[in-house]
Order: sequence, then structure tokens, then C-alpha cells
Amino acid sequence: AWGCVFLGSDESSFMTGAELIIDGGMTAQ
Repeated sequence: AWGCVFLGSDESSFMTGAELIIDGGMTAQ
């Protein structure tokens, strides 16, 4: 849920082209 809030905020303006993984850390295992 934090990812949706982050992408909706002004702070996400510098994230253009970056990949944001929001899966609860499953890909990190």
C-alpha cells in the first residue's frame, strides 16, 4: 500500500524509469 501512496506523491517524480517492486519481499528471497 505504501507503494501506491509513494507513486501518488511528489517524491515519485524522480522515480521515472525506475522499477518499484511491491510484492512483500517475495523477490528478495
